[in-house]
Amino acid sequence: MDSAVSGDARRRRRLTAGIKESLRELNIQLSLLNHRVGARVDLRDVDLDCLDLIGRHGPLGPTTLARRAGLHPATITGILDRLQRGGWIVRERDPADRRAVLVRALEDRNTELFRLYAGMNAAMDALCGGYDETELEVIESFLRRTAAAGRAATDELGSD
Repeated sequence: MDSAVSGDARRRRRLTAGIKESLRELNIQLSLLNHRVGARVDLRDVDLDCLDLIGRHGPLGPTTLARRAGLHPATITGILDRLQRGGWIVRERDPADRRAVLVRALEDRNTELFRLYAGMNAAMDALCGGYDETELEVIESFLRRTAAAGRAATDELGSD
């Protein structure tokens, strides 16, 4: 029984190590994809990250965006200036507080990004098509919890 338990423990460690290695490889591949997409539309990686945050959670105030992106507010100003010059975002007055500014992504310009990510999105659709609903729920839960663990680890390290 002891050898079966130790064999199970080794297998679990190998599987866990494989998951961590796969996540590291995924991180690299997504970074490369984002870098190539950014090069096609003349955006820096950090610009794409901020544009994604604005698109998913916006409209956002610059301070909220800085906090979500983990960047200094002065850095966000430069990023927003580039995004606005490129026609990716607009800055608008917050209707709830006319002194505040909200940043909103421009949908017509972001169509260009959707086109560049179409290959990855199609590959993901095909990949997900190979799993049943229960398996997809487990994968979605794992990835959501992994992202939360990443946020917690980032918060623990604090900001620079």
